[in-house]
Amino acid sequence: MNNRCFLLLATVAIASLTSCSPKPTNTTTNAISPTPTPSVARLRSKTKTIEPKAVSGKTVNVTLYTSDTQCQELVPQKVSVPATTPVTNVVGKIIEEQDTADFSLSGYRVRVRNGIATVDLRRSSQSKRQFISLSSCEQFALFGSLRKTLTSNSQWGIREVHFTERGEEIVL
Repeated sequence: MNNRCFLLLATVAIASLTSCSPKPTNTTTNAISPTPTPSVARLRSKTKTIEPKAVSGKTVNVTLYTSDTQCQELVPQKVSVPATTPVTNVVGKIIEEQDTADFSLSGYRVRVRNGIATVDLRRSSQSKRQFISLSSCEQFALFGSLRKTLTSNSQWGIREVHFTERGEEIVL
């Protein structure tokens, strides 16, 4: 019986010591960040893009369209984006404004072929809502802004925009 008590006491002591030990520093982990809103840099690092040739230079000015507060109109604004991947960067600017407490995206990809842009969106695993559950205002702000921005910048030659989630068409 003394051996059982000693074994139990030793196990509890070891467990309490290991749970109090400091976390190691300078380690690399593949854990998902607990924050539901990813940084734009993280979104861009997950983005693979095939897009038209960019205008030479460091940045280009493009017209970005975002929803007004009543979700009635898309309001144009001029923004500068890196010239190397202007389509990807303008999509990233629109997406970063769409994350909410219960809906967030973890990544996206943009492909442009023959005047058709396909924007493949990736919902975050922490996102509580799906695309179909977005209000009409939220859908207008996200999909309307992306579609209008991509088709209105004539230098890209985009006539149509399709939306997918992990390769499957998004049906709203």
